[in-house]
Amino acid sequence: MLALVVSTGTMLAQLPAVTLKTIDGKAVRTDTLSNNGKPFIIDFFATWCKPCNRELDAIAEVYDDWQEETGVKIFAISLDEAHNVHKVKPLVSNHAWTYDVLLDPNGDMKRALGIQMIPFVMICDGQGNIVYKHNGYTDGAENELIEKVRELQGCR
Repeated sequence: MLALVVSTGTMLAQLPAVTLKTIDGKAVRTDTLSNNGKPFIIDFFATWCKPCNRELDAIAEVYDDWQEETGVKIFAISLDEAHNVHKVKPLVSNHAWTYDVLLDPNGDMKRALGIQMIPFVMICDGQGNIVYKHNGYTDGAENELIEKVRELQGCR
């Protein structure tokens, strides 16, 4: 299921101001996430979510190419609860994901965005406006993500 967030006019959705931690324990405010004026993707996942892991693995296979072509950056936000947070770093390491990984053990970001189902992916433009969202994963859905990034950059 894909849904395009209309980004015309002045009603652009901004990222909520929630403080999360990196897997190394550093605090990060979500409303300051950026990619030096380039689009970025936020992918919500959990260690126990098989479709989430398949999606992040599929993106990992093409991430270097995506970065080279568009400069896009991916933030992966774990929605694992506090008692499972210790599983996130080993999972990321085992899958060799090079994304910036943040932890949302209390579900603050999940609640702020009204996320009901994972995997949940958003694309933000270079100014941090949420311009695209989708949930669920089917093989090949990552191709639509990079197409949306290309559209944002006028690279069609």
